[in-house]
Order: sequence, then structure tokens, then C-alpha cells
Amino acid sequence: MARFKDLFGLKDEAVVARELCRSVASVRKMAQTLYGREQRVGPWSAEEIGNLKHYLGATDVDTIALVLARSREDVQAQVVELARVKTPGPWSRDDTAEFKRVYGTRSDEDLALIFGRSLVEVDALSKKLHLAKDKAFLRTRHAGRATTRMPRWQPNELDILREMYPMRPNLEIADRLHRSVKSVVSKAHNLGLRKNSDRLREMGRQNVGLRYRPDSDGS
Repeated sequence: MARFKDLFGLKDEAVVARELCRSVASVRKMAQTLYGREQRVGPWSAEEIGNLKHYLGATDVDTIALVLARSREDVQAQVVELARVKTPGPWSRDDTAEFKRVYGTRSDEDLALIFGRSLVEVDALSKKLHLAKDKAFLRTRHAGRATTRMPRWQPNELDILREMYPMRPNLEIADRLHRSVKSVVSKAHNLGLRKNSDRLREMGRQNVGLRYRPDSDGS
């Protein structure tokens, strides 16, 4: 059981099944048994945010939602919040050690969210430490299982992003550009774009309304 908890969410289900000499169906059933509980609502604790960062980029949103007992929408909203958190100054010793530990199995975009850094800072530190992505991680990315490789951003798409990002919801922008919300947030973060203060206040009111609405089902 301890080994299952160490592996699940950080390794592909097939890998977990193989290491534990179980079937994939058995792994999924155990995950539901361990983590299938009433979903939490309301503000995220520091521990929950730390756990989100622990799994971010290693698995999909649905698995993270299951493990953290949060709705899928709540997890996505918190990822958006991470994109707004910036860590100034030099890298701390603890962050550097954690960066070295997870670098090989995370995309640079996910690392930027996890550590509150820009893609430039992530790239600079990886080069300074002479780090490289794990071969298994690269094979998985190329096979399209862990992440879906999005096409390169075109100039007209960047113009639309710059125009819409300050005032429009990220989901609306993602739909317009046929990209994921994470891709939109990451690119906006890389370009230094910010939400308009009025839009941020509106988002805050919407989030509170959704989370505490009596008949809300989390959607």
C-alpha cells in the first residue's frame, strides 16, 4: 500500500501495475478505494498547494483531482492561480534541490508553474546544473501519452492572446485558439501578460459564488 501511494499519480498506471504485479484494472480500483471520497471546497491550504505541485505535470488533471479530493474545475483554477505567483530573487537551496529532483520528468512549462519562475529562469538553471530530461519522459511525450504536444504559436495567435488575456476568461481564450488552458496560461506567463485588475476582482467573485453556491456540483 505504501508503495502504491508512492507511485500512483507520479507513474503511468501501466508502470504502477507492473511494479506491483497487479493489473491496470486493479490499480484503478485501488485508487478509487483510497482516494474516492467527498470533494473538498473552499480555499486551498498550503499543504494542498504543495501536493498539487508534487503531482503537476506528472499526471493528468483528473488524477490530481481524485488524489486531492477536489473537483476538476477547482484543480484547473488553482493551476491558474499558480501562474500568477512569482518567486523573486535567487533560487533557494531547497528549491534548487527539488528542481534537480523533478527536472527530468516535468516539462519546462510545468516547472515554471511549480516554482513560480519564468521559462527563461527554468532554462538558465537547467543549463547551469547541466540537467537533461529523462529518456523515458521524452519517449512518453513524443508518444503523446503524458502531454499533448501543441503546435507552435503563430504571430496572429499571439496577437489574439495579447488582446484577449487582460479581460477575457482563460477558458474562452483557449476555446478561441483551440489550445488548452494550461497552454494559454503558460504562454501568457512567458510573455509577461497580466489580467486587468477589474477582471481579477470579477474572477474572485465568480470563484466564491461557484464554490459556495448551495446547489453547486463543482462544475
